Amino acid sequence: MHEGGLLFFHGFTIGSLKIQSFVVYSWVAMAFLLTIAIIVRTSLKLVPAGVQNIVEIVVEMILDFCRKNIGHWGEHFFPFIATIGLYILVCNTMGLIPGFEAPTGNLNTNAAMAVPVFLATHVYGVRVNGFGYIKHFLGPVRSIIALPLMVLMFIIEVLGHISRPITLSVRLFGNMTAKHMLLLVLAMLSPWIVPVGILALGVLVSVVQAAVFVILTTLYLAGAVEKAH
Repeated sequence: MHEGGLLFFHGFTIGSLKIQSFVVYSWVAMAFLLTIAIIVRTSLKLVPAGVQNIVEIVVEMILDFCRKNIGHWGEHFFPFIATIGLYILVCNTMGLIPGFEAPTGNLNTNAAMAVPVFLATHVYGVRVNGFGYIKHFLGPVRSIIALPLMVLMFIIEVLGHISRPITLSVRLFGNMTAKHMLLLVLAMLSPWIVPVGILALGVLVSVVQAAVFVILTTLYLAGAVEKAH
């Protein structure tokens, strides 16, 4: 979904390489996050204030959430989860700025985040549990008598895990696209009054969708590194 007046509506071309608009806005989001990180890093104070205070609150919330749900692995996964969460949040809110597009309104951007989550889940599942990681796919009852049930549970679990990157990508894409369409339609019907309330709702949707992606990522990783019982 493209809203009118985008700064990079058609992207641009470097030689024979075509750079799509959503890629450009992804770079803008990354540049914004890097700039904020540099500003905070170069102006650290014992008593936080301004941007540092906001960043510390957000970072501590994500870190605390990781610790509570993944245990001692929380700090290990925190940089990965926080990076994804903050990036999605910035990308989502960019779509509310006139002349900008939300990169998360494109399936390619979302898949680029969902696939690493999928791979990290199973890489760490095998790393922590070894061959015993297969027990996560066999269900609660494991015996010769329950072999048919174990096979059925294995198939269901494999299909469920394969669908995870798809659902992560499509859920975020669908919500961001719907938000853009609603803003565009209401902006045409009532240019000043209605869109103000919808923009506030858009901010809420942007935050909620970033939180949902972070929550699901955390739960997937937590389930992979825990012992199967």
